[in-house]
Amino acid sequence: MSQPLDLNQLAQDIKQWGKALGFQHVGITDTDLSASEPALQAWLDKQYHGEMEWMARHGMMRARPHELLPGTLRVISVRMNYLPAKAGFASTLKNPSLGYVSRYALGRDYHKLLRNRLKKLGETIRGHCTSLNFRPFVDSAPLLERPLAEKAGLGWTGKHSLILSRDAGSFFFLGELLIDLPLPIDRPVKEECGRCVACITTCPTGAIVEPYVVDARRCISYLTIELEGAIPEEFRPLMGNRIYGCDDCQLICPWNRFSHLTDEADFSPRQALHAPQLVELFAWSEEKFLKVTEGSAIRRIGHLRWLRNIAVALGNAPWDPDCLAALQQRQGEHPLLDEHIDWAIARQLEKRSADAVEVRSAKQQQRLVRAIEKGLPRDA
Repeated sequence: MSQPLDLNQLAQDIKQWGKALGFQHVGITDTDLSASEPALQAWLDKQYHGEMEWMARHGMMRARPHELLPGTLRVISVRMNYLPAKAGFASTLKNPSLGYVSRYALGRDYHKLLRNRLKKLGETIRGHCTSLNFRPFVDSAPLLERPLAEKAGLGWTGKHSLILSRDAGSFFFLGELLIDLPLPIDRPVKEECGRCVACITTCPTGAIVEPYVVDARRCISYLTIELEGAIPEEFRPLMGNRIYGCDDCQLICPWNRFSHLTDEADFSPRQALHAPQLVELFAWSEEKFLKVTEGSAIRRIGHLRWLRNIAVALGNAPWDPDCLAALQQRQGEHPLLDEHIDWAIARQLEKRSADAVEVRSAKQQQRLVRAIEKGLPRDA
């Protein structure tokens, strides 16, 4: 007669197996996210999701993991560090002739890597059970991963809406494994943001409209990645040289002085994306864009939006005849691109005459760079 399954021991084993697979923290929680539903509905009602219509389409399913996998009793939440060594945050942001790519996107697309590791974890668990249904998720389904991570004890939700860990900051990916075992659950940790509002005041576009609430329509990550059409003119001067995503709210956070560097080779920066010259990037053909971004999260925005983002950055760069020539060379290729090129050319021809918005943006950039150089781990 087989011994009954020791769920407490299995939970401990799962955490060890997870760490052996490269996850820095593994937590377990139940599927009850009812406490998150009112905030989610209010966020949707205010249209803060912008053009991300799938957010509204799935509605409250995001707060109901058991609807994704019937029979789900627990969610195993994991995190994996992605901060690369020599990330060059400050050196890239303070040089407006370079393009800044959010550091999570410098290496290989994390979705497949984490999903494969989670699948291996599920298979390992199944090997120690009579039966097990499981399903891994990494940004691949309507699931409130941050509230789940918070409930599983991975950290607390910071005022920038990201998960923060006292021991590891916020430079990490999240993933989930839904299972049908009634494992013991972990406890949440207490919030430790205190009175700090650095992320709110530093956001270049004022996207953090109140603590814990981000209006995606103002967020540079949304504008450069999710938005398919024209970037609103009011935000273009504030984007600086950020051409794919934005890390400002993380860079200014005091807790990220405790961030850990990744030891995953797949997250190492690709040379062509690490502090690249804007003029050179803008000359890329679609063929070269697809080749350089193969296996990268960047590829999904496509060549046109890539050029759109770079055009804005060229418009924000100091007067340079090379910038002007690069912009003029691509005129007439596409109406969407032309709109941003025309704006950038006008900015270049104004020789960067400072207005109130631009002065504000420059001061924020300088303050951010000083904070980066002072606060982040030395090797980052």
